[in-house]
Amino acid sequence: MHNQMNRIYGFDTARAVAILGMVIVNYKIALNATEEGDAWLVYFTTLLEGRASAVFVILAGIGITLMTRKVRLSQDDVLLKSARIQIWKRSLFLLGLGMLLLLCGWRADILHYYAFYLVVGSFFIEKSSRVLVWTLCAILGISQILLLVLDYTWGWDASFQNFEAFWTATGFISNLLFNGYHPIFPWVCFLLLGMWLGRVDLKDTLIRKKLAIGALIGFVLVEFCSALLIYFSSPVIGLEIAQYLFQTKPMPPNLFYMLSSSCTAILTILGCIYLSERSTFQNWLSPWVYTGQLALTHYVGHFLLLTILYLVGYSDVTLWIAVLISFLFFLGAMLFSSIWRRFYKRGPIEFMMRKMSSVIDKEQ
Repeated sequence: MHNQMNRIYGFDTARAVAILGMVIVNYKIALNATEEGDAWLVYFTTLLEGRASAVFVILAGIGITLMTRKVRLSQDDVLLKSARIQIWKRSLFLLGLGMLLLLCGWRADILHYYAFYLVVGSFFIEKSSRVLVWTLCAILGISQILLLVLDYTWGWDASFQNFEAFWTATGFISNLLFNGYHPIFPWVCFLLLGMWLGRVDLKDTLIRKKLAIGALIGFVLVEFCSALLIYFSSPVIGLEIAQYLFQTKPMPPNLFYMLSSSCTAILTILGCIYLSERSTFQNWLSPWVYTGQLALTHYVGHFLLLTILYLVGYSDVTLWIAVLISFLFFLGAMLFSSIWRRFYKRGPIEFMMRKMSSVIDKEQ
């Protein structure tokens, strides 16, 4: 039981790490931070793009597997239906919250996408690991075909920062499925990967070591192949098309990005589990664990701070300032989480989600 709790704390710690990465990326983009500065900082912030969010989605998949383990093993239809309804209720809350943030001006919201990932994942609770892997591969393959045959720029403005067609039926569907910030094709693959990963015996240090080595080698190989393909193909097809096909940035979410981000996410999660199992780090990690447990609250909080920054005139800053603001927010989030968790088990937004789910239960 002790090792099980340490692994769960490891997931919470990984969620906190993802929060920090997400805030850095979002503040860098939203505050129009220039990419001029130290090369290592530019590389670091660029590498984070799309990867912190991938960690979140993979952790959500792991969470679904852990939460529904009894259902999957029993194959009981009544338990399965109950588990699905529970997931759908959470999805409904996240969809509503995400749409509210969008209405308030947060164009890069992930919550409304997240809601649909969970709905998709709910239909794979009882499926075998083989089905999960084959479905993941099929969705990934279809996504790459879509990138080749459809216009990825449709609906976007010239700056590629505002999806102008979002509030139309066609635009919403296109954004959700294909060319939004985190489209279902292929982002739901991260959730399915997490569901598969949740079934792996992470108690076994040998299995974790193999996963870590495989992820590290995979990351290096994918990044190397990406750079090589861009270098040799750009004189033939042009740099823009070469980057579209082979780069490892999240837009467009091509095969190279999906593979590279999956590898770095697995490394992050395994690293956090490793630290959480070391008694030397457990006290030091407590604020990180609490911060990860309040991830949804901090997601909303980082948007509220961004709104305040806009109101006081901080809409164009240097990369260093954007990163500094991100770390200051994260330190504040850690302090808030540590104090809040002394009195309450769940964060404010997490409590609201649970409360609204209970209300729906009563109505049913």
